[in-house]
Amino acid sequence: MKHGKVVVVTGASGGVGRATARAFAESRARVALLARGREGLAAAADEVQRAGGEALVVSVDMADPKAVDDAAQQVVDAYGHIDVWVNNAFTGVFAPFTQITPDEFRRVTEVTYLGYVFGTRAALHHMLPRDRGSIVQVGSALAYRGIPLQSAYCGAKHAIQGFNESLRCELLHSGSGVRTTMVQLPGVNTPQFDWVLNRMPGKARPVAPVYQPEVAARAVVHAASHARRREYWVGGSTVATLIANAVVPGVLDRYLARTNVEAQQEEGGHEGPGNLWAPADGPHGRDFGAHGRFDDEAVSSSPQGWLSRNRGRMLMAAAAGGVGAAVTAGLRRRG
Repeated sequence: MKHGKVVVVTGASGGVGRATARAFAESRARVALLARGREGLAAAADEVQRAGGEALVVSVDMADPKAVDDAAQQVVDAYGHIDVWVNNAFTGVFAPFTQITPDEFRRVTEVTYLGYVFGTRAALHHMLPRDRGSIVQVGSALAYRGIPLQSAYCGAKHAIQGFNESLRCELLHSGSGVRTTMVQLPGVNTPQFDWVLNRMPGKARPVAPVYQPEVAARAVVHAASHARRREYWVGGSTVATLIANAVVPGVLDRYLARTNVEAQQEEGGHEGPGNLWAPADGPHGRDFGAHGRFDDEAVSSSPQGWLSRNRGRMLMAAAAGGVGAAVTAGLRRRG
């Protein structure tokens, strides 16, 4: 059996990471699945194999740089090299900043930001000598625009944005064949809203509109093969948020202050400490899959996402249309 690219996906046991691993497997990739949880990783490996790929399960805490280096070496020992590295693992706390302890804030930062740093460093260690490879940073509209109740997560995503920009400049300066790009996501229907540590009165939820994780996965797979582009925006809500933040950030501050505390929670209580310190799908947990509890409202396609992936094609079509119109007008004048 001939397999395609060697792909590493962090946070592969659930949500966007799980859907991304499955999407790569559909092109017969050899997919290394990195995460902490056992049940989710085992189920993800089964999905990858059923989709036509080959799976390698590596249990790792992305906040541990030595463990991340060892995980990358394990992938290379198994498959010889790494073509694509997708940084996706994260955790979070839903609470006002003053209700987040220093240890909790540090843990979110270590997993969500430094986990990307450590993953990127491990990927570069194996990609730079080959002068090829793509690194995809799974980001969010929150990499540009902070919202209430997610200060630790927003801070980490902002940090990833700055880190990735700096790295990209360095790779371009050196003329490296290794590429890095970022995919900015909207609210996605994943299990994270039942996993995160939550100190709000109601259950945590994504800000609407909500997209299915497969929408994000398609964008990540495309970005991995087209990593020369700086970043990709997924979902109309992402575009609207980032444009508003660039044009009228003060107005957006007030709008989010007025609407987003309520928009991030719904009726019902919540249980447990979340997955901040231990995986929800550990030895005594269960597999949560890629989808969260918002299937009834989540959309499975994004016209904006398609336009973003096909931007070059659309520009060429528009240019061709303009030339055609000019020729037609010229012929009419001559006639």
